[in-house]
Amino acid sequence: MKIAVLSRDPRLYTTSRLVQAAKLRGHEIDVLDYMRCSIEINAEHPDVVYSGEPVEHYDAIIPRISAAHTYHGTTIVRQFEMMGWACCNSSQAIIRTRDKLECLQVLGQADVPIPKTGFAHAAADLDDLIDHVGGPPVIIKLLKSTHGVGVLLGETRRQAEAIVEAFRGFDQQILLQEFIPEAEGTDLRCLVVGDKVVAAIRRQAAKGEFRANIHRGATATVADLTNSERELAIDAAKTVGLQVAGVDILNSARGPLVLEINSSPGFEAAEKATGVEIAEEIIRELEKQISGNKERIKSTPPVGSSLN
Repeated sequence: MKIAVLSRDPRLYTTSRLVQAAKLRGHEIDVLDYMRCSIEINAEHPDVVYSGEPVEHYDAIIPRISAAHTYHGTTIVRQFEMMGWACCNSSQAIIRTRDKLECLQVLGQADVPIPKTGFAHAAADLDDLIDHVGGPPVIIKLLKSTHGVGVLLGETRRQAEAIVEAFRGFDQQILLQEFIPEAEGTDLRCLVVGDKVVAAIRRQAAKGEFRANIHRGATATVADLTNSERELAIDAAKTVGLQVAGVDILNSARGPLVLEINSSPGFEAAEKATGVEIAEEIIRELEKQISGNKERIKSTPPVGSSLN
């Protein structure tokens, strides 16, 4: 199988592990900087051009699109989809999960349990919104944020209003979310590949910090998931259309809640904490998908033929 990883830097841990795992399983694999890719759109022969040359055929694409380059990155993924190449995560699923509000709306519509969340444009509606999510303290998030950046805690109503006003002064859209004190600064990061959770870690926020992000000093330990937590992670990934996902879960008094879903999860902390070779699990899932696609093509009768 011939695979391309779309990544800005082949030296990144997750990218280098995917390359290593693919080679160990006997596959050819290249790393393409998607920001160096351009596209040629036409109905008969859509192309992706890389460093001035049309990209040769790949059996599978693994998108590792950064939040800062979502528009260009998903445009390239969509072009590969137009060319009929298999992508482990679709462009639409990546876009859906990059917008935190849209992602939560999709999950809520599918009855996936999530924290109480509010969104409004008018400043006059802010007071009611704070009450809707349970009153202060409240979590205030930029719609497009990553690694905990743009996520703040409004400990009082006045503080929450000041934070929202500051964000809006920079023309930023925000959402409000209930604060879950019983989580005690911990969450679960579940790595979903296909229809199973291949690894899970419990992240504990650093002292004095409420955000359980590894990039913000959180520590990671192996998590022994309950059946409900495992099923919730798988259901959440399936609901938003991701084959490879990092699903973040908070445990609340009313049960586990999906906090966020990441379409390009890094897994250095999870591999080191659990010993699970997540990169190999992703390559195995790709092998299964490609094999299934080939079998479906073989079993599809030619136009005008009959199954009888």
